[in-house]
Formats: sequence, C-alpha cells, structure tokens
Amino acid sequence: MPTSPRTHLEDFRPGDTMAYAPIVLDEAAIVAFARDWDPQPFHLDAEAARGSFAGRLIASGWHSCALLMRMVADAFLLEAASLGAPGIEAVRWRAPILPGMRLFGGHEVLETRASRSKPEMGLVRFRFHLADEAGAPVLEQTNLILFGRRGAPAPTPMARVAAPEVEAPPADAPVPLPPFEDLVPGAREPIGARHFPAQEIVAFARAFDPQAFHVDAAAAAASRFGGLCASGWHTTAAFMRAMVDHRERQAEAARRAGRGPVALGASPGFRDLSWTRPVYAGDTISFATTIVEARPSASRPGWGIVRQRNEGVNQHGEPVLSFEGSVFWQGRG
Repeated sequence: MPTSPRTHLEDFRPGDTMAYAPIVLDEAAIVAFARDWDPQPFHLDAEAARGSFAGRLIASGWHSCALLMRMVADAFLLEAASLGAPGIEAVRWRAPILPGMRLFGGHEVLETRASRSKPEMGLVRFRFHLADEAGAPVLEQTNLILFGRRGAPAPTPMARVAAPEVEAPPADAPVPLPPFEDLVPGAREPIGARHFPAQEIVAFARAFDPQAFHVDAAAAAASRFGGLCASGWHTTAAFMRAMVDHRERQAEAARRAGRGPVALGASPGFRDLSWTRPVYAGDTISFATTIVEARPSASRPGWGIVRQRNEGVNQHGEPVLSFEGSVFWQGRG
C-alpha cells in the first residue's frame, strides 16, 4: 500500500466504470503458469491438447484470474487504501483464452457500504471482466474489496499464531478415480497439502498481486494482516496444483490396476469463494474436496458435470479457503 493512498472508500460510486490497459498472453506464459499451478495436458502442450477435452492449448482459468488481479492492481489498487478482499462471489469462464489473444479488462462499481463494526473501513462490490479484441467476454467475476476511509486510523493488525517452518506432509496413497456415475454426494477426499514459504509468497505476488502486504514483510507487519501473507489467488492456485497432482496419482493407480484412467475436462467456473483467514509465511495448508452433485452433461454425451465443495485449513485447523467449483467429468462410456 502506498504511504499516502490516492483512492479511498469515499471515491467509489455505483455506476463508475474503468477500462484497463490490455495485455497479450503468449504460449510461453500459458505453459509457464500451468507447469507451476495447473499442469493439465490442455494447458501444457499443444500436441497433447489436441487429443484432450479442450481440443487445443488454452490458458488455465486460474491463470486468467491471476492476470485479471494484476490488471486491477496496476489500474488502481496499488494506489488505493486497499485492505484486501474477503473472497469472490462468482467467476464464470465464458470462453477459453488462447495463445496470442489480446485481453481487455475493466470493472463496474456495483455498490459501496461502510462497515458497521469497523467504521475506519468499508466494502466496494465490483463486477470485473476480461474480453477478447472483439469484445466477447472470456471471464466475468463479482466480488467485494475492503478499502480504508480517508483520514481514518490504520486498522488494528489481526492476532495470529506463528507457524513453525515445516514442510507439507506426504500425500496418502490414492485409489483410481471413478466415473461420474459412481460418485457419492457427501463423500470427502483429502487431496494434499502445501507449505507457503515467504520466498514463494513474494514471487507469486510480484507477478500477479503486488500489494504491499504480499511483497514487503515490514509493510505487512504494519498492515491489518500483521504479517507477510499470500495473495488469495496464490492460495487458490496452490489448491489447484494439489488437486491436479492428486488426480494424476489416481490415474497412475488406475494404470497399475490395468484400467484406463477416468479423464477430467475443463471447469466452467466457481462461486462462493471465501478467504476465511490469511495464509501467512510459514503456514502449511491441507486441502480437501467434497462431492456436492454429479449429473449428466447436456452438451457433452458421456460426460457429467460435477459440483464439489473445496476447502483448505492451516496447521492450526483454522479454515483459510472454501469455494464451490464445477468440472466436466468422464462417465463410463
């Protein structure tokens, strides 16, 4: 956060709009992000992508969210009295992002409201978007961001318990992934864990979310978070990496059993994402997923749409992440 922010809660009004500077996403950037956070074939290799659900190389949806975050930061957030975001109401991935695509972003302010319990701050609700050169939407996102009020005292830093510097525990041995018809609503599945060292937190934030409390330990200690913490998009990307690694272990288990692995396709989006607590440097987050619903896809014969409730908890057992996502899931046929 700058020493003297230019923009505060009072400066946002419903109906205000802003367009961001466009960016071009090349194949190298798509593959680099996917290698770190979403290593599915249709994000990694053009040849492999042709035989996949997507049919061509496309960017990870989480990459598009991270890119939008960077555009927001550069457009206005780094010069605002930003106090972080509690989560995301909904994201819709409307169309795939292809190599070489020129992306245009922007926002509309939907509403503003002062906090009743913390008068020094308030919430602004935004509708964000990414679109291609023809103006067709590729991503739509709605969420709240906290901002300080002009002249208000700095928020009191959050209380937290320091985490020991420990590595993530080893993953459990998985069983083969079942077809969507055999999924049981309510079934919960641990998928893995990730340790968050300070170096990784800063590296991700410098690329996608360079707010002071994500990149500067001293500034973070003086912020409402009370310490260096990960971007929410870093936490969700780590969830995705844990999920992909877990699914690959399940595919390998199927191959060892002489079975063809069940494939997963792309996701149309997610909703009700909450960053319940900050993920601090040194935290280890354990991730799990629970089946909510599995139904046949109307557009893809032989495939289903599966809704899952995804979560992450830190080493103290405190929830840090939850959201409901959906994914195309191969059936018996």
